[in-house]
Formats: sequence, structure tokens, C-alpha cells
Amino acid sequence: MLAVPLLILGPRVREEENERCGALWWFDLLAAQMERAGPTFIKLAQWIASRTDLFPRALCIRLSKLHSHVDPHPFSYTKQVLTKAFGRDLQEVFSELQETPLGVGAIAQVYKAKIRPDIILRYMRDQFIVQNNVVTSDCVQTLDLNGEPVNIHTTVAIKVLHPKARQIVDRDLRILDFLASALTMIPTIHWISLPEEVKVFGEMMRDQLDLRVEARNLQRFNEQFGDSNQVKFPHPVLAFTTKDMLIEEFENGIPLNVFLEQAAYERKHAETHAVYDRKIANIGLKTFLHMLIIHNFVHADLHPGNIMVKFYKPSAHNPIQRAWSKISGHYTEDDGDIAVERILAVRGDHEEVHRELDALNDEGYSPRLVFIDAGLVNELNDVDRMNFLDLFQAIAEFDGYKAGELMVERCRTPELVIEPEVFALRMQNLILGLKENTFKLGAVKIGNLLHSAMNMVRMHHVKLEGDFVNVVVSIMLLEGIGRQLDPDLDLFKSALPVLRDYTIKDRGKAAIEGVKDVQAHGSAPHWIKVWVFLELRNWLFRNTREEEWLQMCDILCFNN
Repeated sequence: MLAVPLLILGPRVREEENERCGALWWFDLLAAQMERAGPTFIKLAQWIASRTDLFPRALCIRLSKLHSHVDPHPFSYTKQVLTKAFGRDLQEVFSELQETPLGVGAIAQVYKAKIRPDIILRYMRDQFIVQNNVVTSDCVQTLDLNGEPVNIHTTVAIKVLHPKARQIVDRDLRILDFLASALTMIPTIHWISLPEEVKVFGEMMRDQLDLRVEARNLQRFNEQFGDSNQVKFPHPVLAFTTKDMLIEEFENGIPLNVFLEQAAYERKHAETHAVYDRKIANIGLKTFLHMLIIHNFVHADLHPGNIMVKFYKPSAHNPIQRAWSKISGHYTEDDGDIAVERILAVRGDHEEVHRELDALNDEGYSPRLVFIDAGLVNELNDVDRMNFLDLFQAIAEFDGYKAGELMVERCRTPELVIEPEVFALRMQNLILGLKENTFKLGAVKIGNLLHSAMNMVRMHHVKLEGDFVNVVVSIMLLEGIGRQLDPDLDLFKSALPVLRDYTIKDRGKAAIEGVKDVQAHGSAPHWIKVWVFLELRNWLFRNTREEEWLQMCDILCFNN
């Protein structure tokens, strides 16, 4: 607080988005102090880093690099939590329980263990047909209540909340609330509504303090993506989950960073890409778009550390093969875990990784993405969902002025916006530049555009809803990751099959409702307009020259 006057001192640095030297020094000081202040402030720093609509990018970059340096709590405390949850000696519950945690976070730490099969069947007997179970070293093969085969893996990950985590977070939130109220008296930051933002941050932190919330999120993601072979979320074991403990299926995958590092090596030394790069990038982006457009239930922490890659053989999941397995009683086991171990065994040797990936491709393996750590999710309310689709449509139609006007009209405090007309004109210039470059680039770099838009939002004090901004940040992050694997990744192109799926969900119910909207209000709902325009854009892009493309865009995007 005493160093705040430094923000207005010193010359401006062009390379740091024209921030003053004093401000940059203060940003470094703030980052260092937040890292020392403990886990709640680390989480706050990570949250601030995601809010480029409220805070300077130079500050966000510095805070995004902070990591929790939390000492693991003693294993004796973990044993106490587990014993209380199961009500019996742990040797009766687990055949293996590693005392050293796999990872330690700001709120909890994670262990690897193996549950005894009889414990699984005893606690979950109301969910399965328990006769004629097959017990292997890794799983219990049984049948669900519909007679479908189910493999319940005995190897699990156990997340245990740190002792006194709730008391520490409550104390820190009270401190933050006091600081926010004090800082609100500074006129230049009054528009941010810091006490309100601290309240939002507090709700986010408290959600993470109840591990049943994460279990329910995982269960919902599994319901939404359960039929997909390309996407996986760990299955939570709800019968074993409490407020302080989450038990979920252990996923042995390859960290996404292995593929990002390999992609950088391939571009530098071979000027090409690894065999699975494009597939992984497209699976990741389409999964996010399914979360956003179809389910409106978005994983809110999609950084590379929370994404892993596994492999599977499509032949093992062929419907005909599965039907025959059900009749014969002999189930084809997918040996994807062996493929994972082959890559992990040569991790760090780029030449060997390249050879192993080529070999897996030749053997018929396909990639599968695993998303973990689902404690935070975003669900857009009707207003934010409409705002997002309006912005998405305006970008697709290259109508930046309309996008700017809508963002001002629908922000939390339109009366505090600085020069709304200038903001709309800047949005128009931004998107006009996009239109002129789209044909040459072959793909719209939506992440760059959204980053520039967030800077303008901050400059003009356009206060957006947190969930809306989180979705925008997720798009920027995911597209940035995807382009490291596939430089030609096109968000709009990836959105087309998802929008097509959306039109036929519930046997066309959404399309019927869309027709009713046209009859009632004289215009199609936003998602139909976005879909139709993207279909036209895709067709024109493939079938016109650059000059014709720009002319047709002007015709299609003309506003009366």
C-alpha cells in the first residue's frame, strides 16, 4: 500500500504496453509479496492474472507465473481423514497407499492408492449386479443395473484437503475484503468494484473447499462426454467422497507439455509437426466448444497441467466388436496404458519420442484427452450466453462496431464507461483488420483478437461479468495451446460441427424452438444466425479468390 505512488513515477516502457517504470517495479513487488502471503493470495494472484479486462497485462503476466510453494501436510493427518471417512482400519480398505503425495496444491494434496475389490463391491453394491464379478489386479469387471459391462478401476487418486484450510481461507478473505474497501476510495479504480470482485473470488475459493463439488462436476462431465472415445474425465467414487476427501479413478496419462515440447522441437529441427499434433489440438478445441455451446458447463481451469494424453485403439471400441464381446463373454481389453508407458519411458529424448509416436500411429492408436482438476466450472447465465454469441457472431460477420456497442450496453456499469463511441470504433478497426488478413492467414487468430479486445475493455472501463471473461480467457488459452500443435487451427471452422450437433440435439428440439422464435419475433435465435453465417463463410472461403471473399463479406455483413 505504501508503495502505490510508484505507479505514476518513471518514464513509460513501450515494450511493456507503455506502462511506467515505477508501475512495473510495483507489479514485481506485489507479485513477490503475494507469493510470500500464502495459498489464498497465490490463488488470488492466479485469478487476477486471468482478468485482463480489469488489470494491466504487465501485471497479469507477472502474477500468472506464481506457483504455490506449500509444504505437504503430514501423512498422519491424511490417515486420520481416511479412517474417519471409512470407519475402519486403512489396511482393510487399501491394498496399497503411497505415503508421499503425487502433488501438493494450495488447498489440498493428492495421493495414489489401490482399493481392495471387496470394499468397492460392498460400498457400491446398489449400483451394480454383483454376481459373477471378475476381479483382476487393476479393476473389478461387473455389470451395471442395465446389464452393461463396467470396469471399476481399483487404482485411485485421493485428494485430501489441508488441515485448517477453511479457517485460513476465511481469515485471508476478511483481509482481502478490508483491503478492497480501502482501495475503492481511489477514484481511478472505483469502476472495478473491488469489494464485489473479492466476493466473487471468495465464492470461488469456498467451492474448492468442498471436494464434493468437484466430485459432482466430474460426474456431470462424465455424463456429458461418456459416449466419447476421444475425451475422458476421471470417474469420481461418490460413495467414498466427503467434504474433506475426494476419491477418483487414477488416470495414467502423458502430460500435454510433453507434446508441446515435442511440437516446438519438430518445428525447429524438422520444420514439421508430430503425427498426433493436429488431432490433439482439434480434440481439445472441439471439446471446449461442446462444453460451451451444447452443455453450457465449462471447465474453468484448462491450462496444460490439467490436460493429459492417453491412447486407445478404435477397434476395441467398435460397436460390433462390443456386441460380440457381450454375447461371448470375452471382452477386448484396450491396452492404451501400455502405449502411455512407452512414451513416458523415452520422455526427454525427442528423437525417441518421435519414433514411438510414429510406431503407435502405425499400430492403429488414436489420442484421447484426459481433463483433471474440475473443481472450478463456468456456467453462463442467459444474458452472458447471449452476450457471448452476439460477440461471436459480430466477429464472424466482421461487425466490430456492433460488438462494441453491445458490450457497452450490456456491461455491469454502462454509465462508467469512458468514451463508449471511441470504444465501438476501436472494436470496428480491430475487426476490419481481421477481415483484411483472414484470407491470407487461412485461419482467424481469435486469441490475438480477444486479447486486444480485453485491453480495450480495461482502457474504457467496460465492466464485464466474471464468467463471461473466464470463457474469453479460456478461449485465448486453449487457442494458444492449440496453435502450438497446429498453427492452422481455426476456431470458427472447429465450431461448425459443434453447431451442427447443436441443431439436432434432442431430436431437433432446438431447431424447432428456433423456428418458433422466428415466427414470434421475426428473427432467428443467435446460435442459428451464427451457424448459418459460418456455413456461408466456410463455403465462400473454399470457393472464392481473395478479392471476391472481401466483396462477399461486405455484402453479407451489410447493416441497414
